[in-house]
Amino acid sequence: MLALLMRSNLPAVVAAESVGLIGKVEGDTYLSATGEYKIIAPVLRELGGTITDTENVVTFSDSYNTHISIACFPQDASQRWEYQTTTRREYLLYFFSQFVLADFQQRFPGAAIQSARFLPDLHDGALLTYALLPGGSFFEDKSKIMATPGGAPVQAKRGSLLFVRRGFIYILSVELAERATQRSTYQMTTEQEDTLLSVRLTELVKRLIFSNALPSKT
Repeated sequence: MLALLMRSNLPAVVAAESVGLIGKVEGDTYLSATGEYKIIAPVLRELGGTITDTENVVTFSDSYNTHISIACFPQDASQRWEYQTTTRREYLLYFFSQFVLADFQQRFPGAAIQSARFLPDLHDGALLTYALLPGGSFFEDKSKIMATPGGAPVQAKRGSLLFVRRGFIYILSVELAERATQRSTYQMTTEQEDTLLSVRLTELVKRLIFSNALPSKT
């Protein structure tokens, strides 16, 4: 199922105002196909903003510095068992390693987790992770790399925030665009990168407006 999260990087996108979404766009607000949340779209048409989605994943991108995905997967019986028989921290680490990181590694050989931090006060416990993805930047022009002698793709960095709500596991993911867009002058330290991604992810999760409906029976 997490392969859908990775496929959100593919270039087939639709304009925010166009038909074709599985979820809905009403004004400037995206309503998820699951009905579990809505969010004011964090991209603008004026900056090339686009929205593409699947049944469980929406991606917001622009041509400037935004590449955000929000995944919302229902926990099946095995996931509910894992969740109920361990701590929330251990469950989220397990889920990230077994599904999210595994997908990163399949698409971008050499991808690795750089660090992780548990946030006990965010949504009853959330996991913040930072991963390095060789050649995994949405913002890098691959054709220019191929045309440059000795050119090598940038090592992208992506922050992810995982938490569980109402039987759904959420994975919010943000690329640190500056690694590609400021490539020749980029000088951020690892600590500065982590702080910036943390701020962007926590701001993003605060923008989610959750459904108050009763959870569906399975």
